[in-house]
Amino acid sequence: MSLAAQPIKGVVWQSLPLPAILIEPSGKIEDINPAAEAFLNTSAKSLRGQLAFERLAIDAPLEEAFARARENQAAMFIHDVDVGTGDRRPVQCNIQIAPLTDDSEVLLLLISPRDIADRLGRAMSVKSAARSAIGMAEMLAHEIKNPLAGISGAAQLLSMGLTAEDRELTDLIVVETRRIVALLEQVEQFGNLRPPDKRAVNIHDLLDRARKSAVVGFAANMQVIEDYDPSLPSTWADGDQLLQVFLNLLKNASEAAGKEGGTIRIHTFYEHSLRLRRKDGPGNALPLQVEIIDDGPGLPPEIAEQIFEPFVSGRENGTGLGLALVSKIISDHDGWIAVDSVPGRTVFKISLPVAPKDQRETETP
Repeated sequence: MSLAAQPIKGVVWQSLPLPAILIEPSGKIEDINPAAEAFLNTSAKSLRGQLAFERLAIDAPLEEAFARARENQAAMFIHDVDVGTGDRRPVQCNIQIAPLTDDSEVLLLLISPRDIADRLGRAMSVKSAARSAIGMAEMLAHEIKNPLAGISGAAQLLSMGLTAEDRELTDLIVVETRRIVALLEQVEQFGNLRPPDKRAVNIHDLLDRARKSAVVGFAANMQVIEDYDPSLPSTWADGDQLLQVFLNLLKNASEAAGKEGGTIRIHTFYEHSLRLRRKDGPGNALPLQVEIIDDGPGLPPEIAEQIFEPFVSGRENGTGLGLALVSKIISDHDGWIAVDSVPGRTVFKISLPVAPKDQRETETP
């Protein structure tokens, strides 16, 4: 390792949230940080000593940018370029190139994936819009339920003196009013959701409970595969609310597959580089990752970016409230949820914090 690399090695290098690559004057890769290992889906050991342009597919004239950064001893910025490795599809990113230290020939290449920034921005906007919509919807739901109860009761009284043929109409009134009441109760659930009672909980215990409930019920026609990292520490969460999140996502995956069934994979892993930076404070580390992956038809492209907003649904008779509630719960847990969907593969990814050290010994079973 060069002497120039020494100042940023250690804790800073390990915890740097953006993918970072050190490039020698010869064009070879000196080192990459853990965030870059996760982004490129390969190890630092396999890349060290390799020519950067043979292992990285970056759609930009980097040789010229490298030369200018070394000559001027100043940072260079390149926006909206595709970055890949040949083993994965390119991701649009912003690139920063800078000398590691004054008079250094070693360059630091920082990669800022655009999709992460865009998704975070959308998530914050969705959260604000959802709270406004939920407040109004809760008020309307309360006011509408009372007249609906009267309509249903009147229809039941009328049915007592009608023929069987006419009773079909009154029965239809009763059924539809009950359906609307159930929908309104779902809306009220948003406003009535209590703040999470956070404790140290084991993610895998909750996932196992959700899986068992799913396979004997709505996911009976699905193959559910567990792909767990058993070394994950506890998360800091309300176990009941998090269980509701997992059940909702498993149910969505099952309904997307239809009667013919399909496969759901539950994948957990640790990604120590992921942090969520909020406007009102410092970044929160969200290393615990849970992915619910199905092989269904995928989300309709026209609603994919709004899928967590209230009343947006990809199903013909869907209410559009399930994923909005999931998003609200994860947000209340200071976490992050995102979705990546193409035909044949939809991934809902949840990122959660680790429980404080002094709370892990009192983990809730």
